[in-house]
Amino acid sequence: MKLSPRDSQGYLKSPDTSRAGLLIFGADAMRVALKREEFLKNLLGPDAAAEMRLIRVSGADLRKDPALLQDGLKSQGFFPGQRAVFVEDASDTIAEIIGAGLNAWNVGDATILVCAGQLKPTSKLRKSFESHPNAYCLAVYDDPPTRQDIENELKTAGLSNIPSTVLALLTDLARELEPGDFRQTIQKIGLYKHGDHSPLTPNEVELCAPTSNEADLDDILQCVANGQVDKIGPIMKRLRSQGVQAVALVIAASRHFKSLYTVAADPGGVGSGIGNLRPPVFGPRRDLIQRQASQWGAHRLGEALTILTDIDLQLRSANQHAPSLELVERAFIRLAMFGRK
Repeated sequence: MKLSPRDSQGYLKSPDTSRAGLLIFGADAMRVALKREEFLKNLLGPDAAAEMRLIRVSGADLRKDPALLQDGLKSQGFFPGQRAVFVEDASDTIAEIIGAGLNAWNVGDATILVCAGQLKPTSKLRKSFESHPNAYCLAVYDDPPTRQDIENELKTAGLSNIPSTVLALLTDLARELEPGDFRQTIQKIGLYKHGDHSPLTPNEVELCAPTSNEADLDDILQCVANGQVDKIGPIMKRLRSQGVQAVALVIAASRHFKSLYTVAADPGGVGSGIGNLRPPVFGPRRDLIQRQASQWGAHRLGEALTILTDIDLQLRSANQHAPSLELVERAFIRLAMFGRK
């Protein structure tokens, strides 16, 4: 059965031991790992590994020896408590083995936890969990943390006296940092405020936050495509501090806008165009590309590609002496304003 993002928060916090197993999959390995860590901690407790109540098997090892799963399900250890078999780096090559384990599961057996990368809707492994009446399937998308996710992290770190203005600051920080980095930042704030029950202040957050937030190429591309002119400067500043090359930015932008043009220019419409993209896109990113392609339209996307081609040729010219990143930033601002018309 599919587990919705809303229901997953309660399930990961309080796992149902009467369920045979859970599949967690997603393109971002860190986000998947955080969900896995939360699930195992609440299912087994902190000492499961030391008490040998957690069996860890790789997908490759399970493919070579399918009996590892069945043995792990039925084996009994010396210590009482819930048990689990964790299969990491899973793929469709072990779908039948996992399916057999789910079907052979009985009350009292170890819980099956499977983690995988991005899986297509037609994936055999994904379908084995989605179609099973006693197992869950959780898709982890690259969405910013919700308010509930942030509040849960704060609660785990022992932070409770959080003014609304500081919570808004933490929300912005959560969108800029990778999930693991944000969790470490919250933990650092929790240690900093240990024994101090006064309200958390913006200065205290800034003291504990990373000095230079890592910006991803996708951040700047989304700002340009969405017409968010005011955000381009700060993100470009972080990219500059990371040593990102101007040509790499232009290549990434050209690739993104070519995808949008392919979708927008499809004779069957945007809905048909998004289905013809290769490689295919799924989840929230699919909706995002559809929306941006509809907003821009094929004509304006063609002009945007012309602008990017011109700046690419200018950067590669032997007579180019102006600061390259400043040229790219100016071109991105021009594109973002062009997209808002």
